[in-house]
Amino acid sequence: MNKLLLVSILALSVAGCSLSQRETNGALIGGATGAVVGGVATHSWGGAAVGGAVGAAAGAVIANATAPRRHCWRNSYGHWVCRYY
Repeated sequence: MNKLLLVSILALSVAGCSLSQRETNGALIGGATGAVVGGVATHSWGGAAVGGAVGAAAGAVIANATAPRRHCWRNSYGHWVCRYY
C-alpha cells in the first residue's frame, strides 16, 4: 500500500509540471473529492487512493475541456481582433 501511495504522489507531482493553473486546481478538487468518495464507498485506504487518482485525472480533463478558447486574427485595418468561445 505504501508503494502505491508513493508512486501515485510521484506521478501526480511530475504530471503537475505540464498543467495550467486551471487544470491543477481541477485536479486538486477532483482528487480530494474522489478520495473522500472512494474512501467512504469502500471503507478502505485503497479505495481512497484509487478514487483520488481517478478524481484527479477527471478534474484535470474537465478543467481543460471547459477552459475558454480564443481565436485571434488581424482585421482589414491591421488591428488584432480576438473572439472567445
